[in-house]
Amino acid sequence: MSSRGCRVILWRHGQTAWNLERRFQGSTDIELTDTGVAQAKRAARLLASLKPDAIVASDLKRAAATAGELAALTGLDITYEQGLQETYAGEWQGLTHDEIIARFGEQYAAWKRGEAVRRGGGELETEVADRAAPIVLRHAEKLPDNGTLVVVSHGGTIRTTIGRLLGLESHHWESLGGLSNCCWSVLGQGARGWRLLEHNAGTLPEPVLGDDD
Repeated sequence: MSSRGCRVILWRHGQTAWNLERRFQGSTDIELTDTGVAQAKRAARLLASLKPDAIVASDLKRAAATAGELAALTGLDITYEQGLQETYAGEWQGLTHDEIIARFGEQYAAWKRGEAVRRGGGELETEVADRAAPIVLRHAEKLPDNGTLVVVSHGGTIRTTIGRLLGLESHHWESLGGLSNCCWSVLGQGARGWRLLEHNAGTLPEPVLGDDD
């Protein structure tokens, strides 16, 4: 790491209609609800006070729109990265939580046990980390000393990225827990690498409605 004392804020997008329906989004491009936009505006005010130096975001609409609220307050440009999209989950995408359990019960149970599972024939969680974590590191490297990077992404992708950057084995990533809509986690640089400083911050406790739950 060339820069020292940097922070990475991993910010999950605001609410979508599919979140409310407990419908698996994955890489499907779903827009924010009005509530999701309001969540993004509120969270952006808090994050702007941390004086970020750069914003990078998934190019899916729900993340891009969330990032746009912070860009509007800070004047920063957004760098869009396809590699920060949510986990591609094949046949699971568009199904509700109950439908997934009914049709793919064994696969779902194996995933919850921490086994390497291609949900719906899609990506492994380790493959998501393989594409997303290097993007975060690359942008973090560009920060000034003690700089702050905001990464706007998705619940599953954020969790796998945190797990990878902390050096946790993949079967332990589930223990990080999910992120509520428009909440964030903060990683900071320590003497021996990245440390988790905050997790699912930004609001009074709200339910986690997302693909990583």
